[in-house]
Amino acid sequence: MRSNAWIRSIVPALLLLAPLLGMGQGVSVSVNIAPPELPVYDQPPIPGDGYLWTPGYWAWGDDIQDYYWVPGTWVEAPQPDYLWTPGYWAYGDGGVYLWHAGYWGPTVGFYGGVNYGFGYGGRGYEGGYWQGGHLFYNRAVVNVGSVHITNVYNRTVVNDVTTRVSFNGGNGGIRAQATPGELAAARDRHIEATPVQRQHEQTARSNPQLRAAANHGTPPIGATPRAGNFSNPVPAQHAGTMSVVRPNPQPRQSTPRQGSEAAPERAPVAPNRAPAAPPARAPAPVEQGRQPAQTQQVRPAPPAPAPHAAPPPRPAPQRPAEHPEHPPEHPPEHTEEHEHH
Repeated sequence: MRSNAWIRSIVPALLLLAPLLGMGQGVSVSVNIAPPELPVYDQPPIPGDGYLWTPGYWAWGDDIQDYYWVPGTWVEAPQPDYLWTPGYWAYGDGGVYLWHAGYWGPTVGFYGGVNYGFGYGGRGYEGGYWQGGHLFYNRAVVNVGSVHITNVYNRTVVNDVTTRVSFNGGNGGIRAQATPGELAAARDRHIEATPVQRQHEQTARSNPQLRAAANHGTPPIGATPRAGNFSNPVPAQHAGTMSVVRPNPQPRQSTPRQGSEAAPERAPVAPNRAPAAPPARAPAPVEQGRQPAQTQQVRPAPPAPAPHAAPPPRPAPQRPAEHPEHPPEHPPEHTEEHEHH
């Protein structure tokens, strides 16, 4: 069924390839259905100096006719002064989604405005920079861990994640366009993904659990400690939940709870549970025996003191009617009236 729903279309990709080659980020595949939303995961500690974070992404496998998750990972820069521009999906003409491959270059180019996190907030990279042939890492977004790295700094990065959408344009996609600087960066000299990055992607493709058909957008592996090393992966903690939480619960939880479901449902529940309350109070009379009857007769309590003074004068036959034997008879009547209420 997936092969019928998702079709690889090479012709549209080739038609759009020519103008994009000038931008340095060519199209390698096109699919007629949008990729899943990005899962949420933690960043593993950096393995050492000289590594750069490459965020995870959804790739398409023509052989499996499915999307599969390529976990985020740490990769050694191919040469000094080069940064990674992530790949991204973009909606194109003909109703297809085109994959623009990532690349290495002196500056970070356009990656669709997709918020990959960990310094890739949609524009540029805020996780570090090169200076004097050395990488300086921003501890605010880079998990340095216990690795001894001296070139570190702290700069606050505001990461307002309101969506986990993984593609640009189209229906529901991210509305972002490349700036002149990003276009210039795309035309600059580049190095494509390194061999270890390609191996990392192939390893992900060969894992059936990372395919969207198997995990429904919730891959079991969110990231790995370094490219190609899947031995100690980091699980996706809230993988795929944003695709369910944002479109469905947010509109439905806010309106129903404050509207029809909150008031109408609780109003009928209160009367239904009210009759259940008296049985809970019934055990209370057991604690004090006759006192509950007197407490219910607190209203006729004024005549009560007379019976207590009456016991000494025994001859009066009228006082047995006021004797404590009769109070138990009246309480049941009041209890019945209380139950009717």
